[in-house]
Amino acid sequence: MKDRSAYAANIAEVLGGDHGAKVPYPIGLQEVEVIRTVEVGSALLRITFGGPDLASFHSYVPDEHVRLIFPCADGVLRLPERDGASLEWGTPRPVSREYTVRRHSIPDGELDIDFAIHPGGLASDWASTVTPGTKVHIAGPPGGVVVPDSYDRYLLAGDITALPAIARWLERMPRTASGWAFIEVTDADEQIAIDAPDGVEVRWLHRGAAEAGTSDILEQAVRTVEVAAGQRVYAWVAGEAGCLRGIRKVVRNDLGIGPKDSLIAGYWKRGVADFDREE
Repeated sequence: MKDRSAYAANIAEVLGGDHGAKVPYPIGLQEVEVIRTVEVGSALLRITFGGPDLASFHSYVPDEHVRLIFPCADGVLRLPERDGASLEWGTPRPVSREYTVRRHSIPDGELDIDFAIHPGGLASDWASTVTPGTKVHIAGPPGGVVVPDSYDRYLLAGDITALPAIARWLERMPRTASGWAFIEVTDADEQIAIDAPDGVEVRWLHRGAAEAGTSDILEQAVRTVEVAAGQRVYAWVAGEAGCLRGIRKVVRNDLGIGPKDSLIAGYWKRGVADFDREE
């Protein structure tokens, strides 16, 4: 397995280029332990994990995901097997759910994951009742999208499931960065404190009584963006897959932002459990 310096070199190469690109990491399998839980706004629950396996955990950029592995319907915990720098998931496939890496601290030996709490979700129900000391296996991340700091402006947009990644994005941006961040939530209770550069307009969009995944409020906000002639903009958008179709057209056709300068990912889909990300 390569050490961290090797991946730092790969990331530095992309950062020095003109476009974003995915940098793969070795896909690890770690057994971690719940250290603490804390509410973040009214819709997110942050779980902090620890354990010696995190010493081999790779995390470098905001757009990273891991899979938490749960027992199958028969109560058996099936784990993927290591296969070089990857994992072999086998059959029957282990039950897992995908989540964003919110924070990884090597000095503290900690990993934070923010769970969007909603009734009936496997991982959401687990997160709502889990107690410190509980152990769970985490697979990944398989890599992350590295984006240069050389863009003139950045467009970030998403719903509550994308908020952890957007918050991490904004925290890690150069303080001189500028752009827009549109975040769809139910109401003000779901808003959280975000450390954004002064030049980034953070706009909270209140969906109100509309069910998640049914509103076009995010698309309408993206339509207000105006890109000046000659400006290079990077767009990162995530949320319910159906709601992203119109946004994808706006980004591509109206704003003229191509695939090399954007990532538009369906994090979930109404009525579908463990939706496989659509990009």
